Order: sequence, then structure tokens, then C-alpha cells
Amino acid sequence: MTVKQLQEEILTLKKQNDVIILAHYYQPIEIQEIADYIGDSLGLSRTSNEKTNTDYIIFAGVDFMAETASILNQDKHVLIPNYESCCPMAAFLTPEMVIDFKQKHPGLPVVVYVNSTAAVKAESDICCTSSNAVKITENISKEFNVKSVLFGPDANLADYTEQMSKIKTIKMPKSGHCYVHSQITVGDIEIGRERYPEAKLLVHPECVREVRDLADFVGSTAHMYNRVKDSSQDEKEFIIGTEQGLVERIAQDFQDKTFHLAKDKLICYNMKKHNLELIKYLLENLDDKTFEVKVPSEIAKRAIEPIEKMLKYS
Repeated sequence: MTVKQLQEEILTLKKQNDVIILAHYYQPIEIQEIADYIGDSLGLSRTSNEKTNTDYIIFAGVDFMAETASILNQDKHVLIPNYESCCPMAAFLTPEMVIDFKQKHPGLPVVVYVNSTAAVKAESDICCTSSNAVKITENISKEFNVKSVLFGPDANLADYTEQMSKIKTIKMPKSGHCYVHSQITVGDIEIGRERYPEAKLLVHPECVREVRDLADFVGSTAHMYNRVKDSSQDEKEFIIGTEQGLVERIAQDFQDKTFHLAKDKLICYNMKKHNLELIKYLLENLDDKTFEVKVPSEIAKRAIEPIEKMLKYS
């Protein structure tokens, strides 16, 4: 069966079963093409909160994203095509670590990146995404009347937030990172600049500071998408410092422009564990509990507050 045939079957089954499919920008392009909504973590959090009016949600992303959808939709069935699609960054921070940091730094608010487990979110004061981390940190520091926050698990995003907000971020832990973005080096950027001297450089805030400081623009996947969308006719070429799924998306949507990855093989292999065959199986077996992501109600009740506060402050 061809990709197009699979996509057509999925679209038919989706309509028959009244199912919504959410997909992150890092998903393979063939999955993005059959999704009802695509976006970054913040956009999909908002979508799962405001626009999902079906009993079943299929979430083509990593586990913490499906958990967030489950927290916000306790009365719905959230399914993930491949339950092995986990986020290595989220594993850097445990709820026990957050509790320990809070005990060592009493009175400081806990800002937790959505790239974290539901149990970690339950121990936080507010969540953030790469789209809104600076704004969230500024708001929560005002609410608590402090000049420092606890921030985890991504140390590079914490550093970017501190750099932009001038509010000290105590990293939980210092080693937390995204293996895709943190592998981009100054050397990679120098090679890209030499090869494509007219290109604008767009990078993700999960990159190290030395790389961010060389960029023409720093922003989340959605921000990078919109930066290209709003670019002038004179801006015809871009170097993109994030996962290749976004490059596939913007190359398809803006065919009058040229895009280059900042480094070869910028691939989140966990994001790529989903495929059309698995999505088709789910649509044919919606009650297969193997693929359902259900956050326990006692954790969901505690985790929903920092998520809703994030959406309010965004």
C-alpha cells in the first residue's frame, strides 16, 4: 500500500470514528499531512484544551505531550501511536529531584518545561514551553516577588530565559538538555555561514548559548515557522537549527524559499517512532488500552493547575 493510499484510508477512518489527530512539527511529513492540527508544544497544549470535542484524541508526539493532553482532557481517551515514543530530556528530572530543590531553595517558584513527566508537573508552580518561557518566568517571578526561579529540565532553555529576562534560573539539573539541539556547535554554524552566506540563521532556544548568540533569530518551532512565513521577498534562504521535521514542513509550505539544516541528521528518533500504519491500526482499534495514555486523576488534579496557569499567562 502506498503512502497516499494509507493516508486516504486514515482520513476515511478518522471521519467515520470522529477522531482528532494532533501532530508535532517534528513528525514525519506524511503524518503531518493527515493531522487535524499541527504545532509546537504550546500550540498543541492549547488545541487539546480548547478544540478537542471528540471522545478520542490520537497524539503523534512524544509521551509528555500525550500526558498533557490527558491531564487537560480527563474525560477523553488519548492514544499515542507508539508508546515507546519517549522524551529523553524529560528523564533528566524526577519529582523527587524537584522536591529536593524546593527544600533547598524555599520560597522560589518552580518553572517546569512541558518536556517533563506529569508527576514532575504536579510538583511545579507553573509550566512553560520554548515559546513562552521568558514571559512565564517574568510573570511568575512578579507573582512571587523574587529575582530567581527554579527551572528544569532543559538547562539551555533555562539559560536562554535568564539571558532574556535577567531573572536568575537555578537549573534542575545542570545537565538537562535536548540531544538534538545541544549537538549543534559553533563549528556547524560557521560551516553553514560559509556555504550559504546570504541565508538567515534561525535556531531553537534549546541550543547552547554560543550557537544562539550567532543566530539571526532564536525561537520555538512555531516561532521559526512564523518567522519564515513573515519573511520578506528578499529573504530567500534560511539555515534552520532544529529538528528536520520542521524543515520538511516549511519547505513544503514555502516553496519559493530554500532551507538548510544547521547540521546533518538533526533527528529526534523518538518522535519518528510513529508511522501511518500504527495510526491506521489505532483508528481500527480505538479501545486497545495498550496505546492509551491516562494520567492518574490524583496527579492530573495537581498537574492541571500549573498547565492552566501557563495558558493563562501566555
